[in-house]
Formats: sequence, structure tokens, C-alpha cells
Amino acid sequence: MPLNGNNSGRSKWRWWVTPLLALVAVAALAAFVTGRASTVEVRTAVVEQGNIRSVISTNGKIEPVNNFEAHAPMPASVKRVLVKEGAAVKKGELLLVLDDADVRAQSARALAQLKAAQADLAASERGGTQEEVLSLEPQLVKARTDRDAAQRNLDALQRLQAQGAASAGEVLEAQNTLARASAQLQFLERKRANRYSNAELARVAAQRDQANAAYAAAQDTLSKTNVHAPFDGIVYSLPAKQGGFVAGGDLLLQVADLRNVLLRAFVDEPDVARLSQRQPIEITWDAVPGRVWQTTVTSIPSTVMPHGSRNVGEITSIIKNDDLKLLPNINVGVTIVAAEHDNVLVVPREAVRNDDSKPYVLQIVGHELRRREVTTGLANLTQVEIAQGLSAKDVLAIGSTNGKSLGEGMQVKF
Repeated sequence: MPLNGNNSGRSKWRWWVTPLLALVAVAALAAFVTGRASTVEVRTAVVEQGNIRSVISTNGKIEPVNNFEAHAPMPASVKRVLVKEGAAVKKGELLLVLDDADVRAQSARALAQLKAAQADLAASERGGTQEEVLSLEPQLVKARTDRDAAQRNLDALQRLQAQGAASAGEVLEAQNTLARASAQLQFLERKRANRYSNAELARVAAQRDQANAAYAAAQDTLSKTNVHAPFDGIVYSLPAKQGGFVAGGDLLLQVADLRNVLLRAFVDEPDVARLSQRQPIEITWDAVPGRVWQTTVTSIPSTVMPHGSRNVGEITSIIKNDDLKLLPNINVGVTIVAAEHDNVLVVPREAVRNDDSKPYVLQIVGHELRRREVTTGLANLTQVEIAQGLSAKDVLAIGSTNGKSLGEGMQVKF
């Protein structure tokens, strides 16, 4: 009986203990599953000590600093080409010769016209040609003689009239003769002194000036038929071909001193305010992979202007080009270093969040997210400088792997 009684007690105990253990196990399993479900897997970044640059990337073009272009002064055939494209030339060296037969004929005609105009002007200033001046002198001598004779005759008749030996009519006739002789003399003297009017003199002077300009133009054209190098440089463009024909104004050749070249670059309007003189510039050219030319900004934009579909400001800079690798008219990549900080704390740009314009990060402490407000400095497309709020090697959450939003206090794994 007692045994049967004890077995009955054990059965009752098992009846209520077994369900209780099951409930505990279920609760434990639920807690475990819930804990696993609330832990978010995240991508992370480590705060690093390093350098950061804020840059402006754009495009530019290389131009000669000291450039010479020779153009055909008139239609002509190319008589001789004495250099090749890419040749180094010295100052004064003869480079190209045009056929100058026509322009020499023009120069000769212009010189003849100039000499004729100068002779006309000299004649007008002397009162006429040499022949006219020589023929006028005898007339003046005769007119003076006639005037003097008329004066003596009048004087004699007036004395005789006083003695009653000459009539009043004879004296009057002598006076009229003197008047005519004097008038003739005055006419010839004015003719010698003022043969030409002011308008006639101005016309002759204008003809002289026109002839002089025509001759100077012909001489200038003639001088340009022989093209000489104005300085030491490189012939970098030579479209003219020996035996070919060129029209007036056609480009014959270009010479430049390529030891220094000009960079002309275009910066988009939003970045113009970030520019200042002496900012470092890095230039790259696809034709020379891996090569970087260094220079600095020498001029900043004074205005913004349309450039294709962009509004841009123009900057220029002089580049050392001792090995002559940079050629005129090539397009290059341009990186302007607007600012640069060395040995600072930097994090990926996507690690920094903003709340009401206040930047913060989510730092991982243990396996929990902690919000940390930070002060930022320089920023570029990939990195941000942290001026205050973090230390080197702090671990930050960038984002969850499943797209879930992150926040303060969340449990994470990484």
C-alpha cells in the first residue's frame, strides 16, 4: 500500500513538472530566436589617420605660350619649303619661300606712282614744273620793264603839263598805261606765288600719301613671301606643301617655343568660388599613361561664360615642358587641389549621417550601436575629415547588409 501510495505521488509530481520544463524550454528557445532576430549584420569602417584632398576635376587644352603663325599675304604658289614638321629652328632661319613675281611687279608699279606723286607735290610747292617756272620768269621781267617805262612816261608828261607843254588828256592816257602795266605785273607775281589753290595742293598731297601707302603695303607683302623664324622654337604645324597653291590668308606654318606651354582649363560655375592663385594642379594626358605634370594656378576667372552646355570660369597656368612631350592643341585631364590636410582622421563619406544638419556617426561599442556627434572638416567624393568626436581605430557602422535602417542601441554583428 505505501508503495502504491508513493507511486501515485510521483505520478502527480511528474504530471505538473513535465509541462513546466517544456514551457521553460520553449521560452528559452523563443528568447534565443528573438535575440538572433534582433541582431543586424552591418558593414563597417575603421577611423584612420591619413591625408585628405578636396579637388576640382575638369578638362583643359594645351596652347603655346610664345606662338608664331605665318599666313599667305596673297594668292601664290609655294616655291620652297625648307623645314619639316617637328623640326627645331633658330631665330632668323629661312623656313619657306612663296613665288613673289607678282608682288614684285606690284611693288615696282607702286614705287613709280609714289615718285610721280612726289614730283607733282614738289612742283606744286615751287609754283609749277621746271618748264612752267622758267617760262614765267621772262614774262615777269617784261612786265616790270613795261611798268617802269609807263611810270617814267607819266612822270615826264606831268612835268610838261606843269609847263603847259602837255595836255590833260595825254597825262590821263599815261596814267591808264601805268595802271595796266602794274596790274599785269601783279598778276604774274601772284601766279608765281600762288599757282595752286589750297584744295589743289591738298589733292596732290593726298595722291602722294596714297601712293606711299600702296608702296609700303607692297613692300610688306613682299617681305612676307620669305618666312623666317622669329625666335628659337619648334615647327609644330606645316600645312603648306612645296609646289602647292595657297590663297591669301591661308595658314603656312606655326612655330612655338614649347619648353613652356599654356594650360587653359574650364571650371564649372559651382566650383569657381573655390579657386585661388597658386593652388596645385595635376595634368594627365591619355597618350602618355601614368605621367603627371605638376603646376599651379596662375590666373583665376574674372567672369563666368557659356562653354557648350556648361557655364564655366577659365583658368590658365604655365607648365614646364622641357622634354617637349606636351603638344599644342591636345586635350588633357586637369585636377586642381582646392585644399589638402595631412595626418588627420578620415572616414568613408557614407559613414557620416546628418540630423537637422548636425553630422553624426554610429559607432560600434561591443556589439551595440552608439550615436556620436562629430565635427567634420574637408570632404571629397569618397572621404570626410573628422575634426572632433572620434579617435583612430574606432569602428563605425556604414549600413546594414539587408537594407534595414540603423539606430542608437541596436545589436549588430560584423
